[in-house]
Amino acid sequence: MKFVSVKLIVCLTGMPGAGKTTIAEGLKSKGFDKITMGDAVRAEATRRSIEPTGANLGKLMIELREKNGPGAVAELIKDGIQNSKSDVVLVDGVRSLAEVNVLKKIGTVKVLAIHASGDTRYKFLTERGRSDAPSDREDFTKRDSREIGVGMSESIALADETISNNNMTIEELVDTAYRVIKGWMT
Repeated sequence: MKFVSVKLIVCLTGMPGAGKTTIAEGLKSKGFDKITMGDAVRAEATRRSIEPTGANLGKLMIELREKNGPGAVAELIKDGIQNSKSDVVLVDGVRSLAEVNVLKKIGTVKVLAIHASGDTRYKFLTERGRSDAPSDREDFTKRDSREIGVGMSESIALADETISNNNMTIEELVDTAYRVIKGWMT
């Protein structure tokens, strides 16, 4: 009889700019695979020849959920998780409990929420230089409202663990997340 290991799927949730991607990138060196929910939406935008602006990606994310259900984006990444060679897969950017429930069908799921103040997040988002960076505070506020509208606050509130990323260095943030995840692996 062959033993099949069950993957630990760590769902990183939090408002845009809280530090989810920083954690996921920092933990790749520990042998964890990383799958980014936003990349699945960006790939869909590319397939449809849609310019990957923040507004366009937000509209597409909502359209996918309206057409295919609230777990639609998680459905797009299931194969990537199942094909991963790692026992721990970090899912960067989980936005709702519906997505968490999709992932629970393919592995053991834990939700790690990352929190940071609005000022901290705005600074991170404008400095990282992605195509979907907010153009101003109003754009930032609209994006936050859109994220809350798809269930983000519920996934944050019901997380298994929360890290506050205010006044932390990148190393402290990554180390804190690693300690939490190591605890889930035992």
